[in-house]
Amino acid sequence: MTSVLPRVQAGSFLTLHYRLSGPAGDIINTFDGKPATLSLGTGELSPAVEQCLIGMEEGARSTFELPAGAAFGERNPDMQQWLARKVLKDMGDPLETYSVGDVVQFPTPDGQGQFAGVVLQLRGETPAEQAVLFDFNHPLAGQPVTFEVQLIGVL
Repeated sequence: MTSVLPRVQAGSFLTLHYRLSGPAGDIINTFDGKPATLSLGTGELSPAVEQCLIGMEEGARSTFELPAGAAFGERNPDMQQWLARKVLKDMGDPLETYSVGDVVQFPTPDGQGQFAGVVLQLRGETPAEQAVLFDFNHPLAGQPVTFEVQLIGVL
């Protein structure tokens, strides 16, 4: 009698290696280090990326090409926001300096998690008028995404 390998379904707990990349290269790649562990349906992966995993068998390796906007939605101009330097000081290190391209972590309003913004622009000469333009879109929003996965374990 042959044993049937477990398949990914909604709510599965997975151990896997994965790589998410866009036109500019890798955003995350676990193949060179420790595998990731995550549960489907908890928001750790986007719904479109999770759908690629449904039905895959333990031990399988596959690559998926997702069209622009499918994996992380379209870019939203409302997700670019200026924050006054005073607000940034109140939220973290008052001596922090920012440069275009920096990725900055912010606490969620409930304090239970974090989200990131990328510095797009700086303005202002005096501390009172200084501000930083952040882009809070996912780095792969509005872009085609390659999702490569190797399923190590399915529970």
